[in-house]
Amino acid sequence: MNPWTALKDAALGWRMIILGQPEWTAQFNRTASGLAVALAVFAFAAFLAVVVASAHIGMPGLIGVVVAMLVLGLPLLALAIMVWVTRRTMRDAGPVQDVMVPGTYAATAFLLVEGLLALTGGPLVMLAWAGLAYLLYRLARMATNWHVVVAIAFAVLSVVLLVALRLALYMVSNLPTPD
Repeated sequence: MNPWTALKDAALGWRMIILGQPEWTAQFNRTASGLAVALAVFAFAAFLAVVVASAHIGMPGLIGVVVAMLVLGLPLLALAIMVWVTRRTMRDAGPVQDVMVPGTYAATAFLLVEGLLALTGGPLVMLAWAGLAYLLYRLARMATNWHVVVAIAFAVLSVVLLVALRLALYMVSNLPTPD
């Protein structure tokens, strides 16, 4: 599958999700290969974000790039954890790809928007978090049979988990080293 076509289809699919159009499913390849393409698009966006962020200080080495990309992948980790937890709690046996494929594209958009907002000022980043929560809520409502309250909880807790993961990583990276 062509990544550019997948991006175009994902943008159209997300427009349909936001508008509540049930035909959104035709815009996403909700299979393992579709998830692989979505992950590849996310990885490319994360690499691009590392390159842009490194423009003033110089590109880090291979290990630095990989670590930065893993940190930028935290939205995907938060999404995957919350999909798993919510499905287990709700005893939902629906396909995981129905949420993960469009969710990966939402995380990609979040990564890019958050990066741009971070350049303008710290508090504006919260707008990206609110946007991600809204997208995840709309996705949960369209892709699952979860009740409105469950969809809201899923979206809010996904963003809270993302923030908590980043905060924990920041705290661990600033621990004093033993002498």
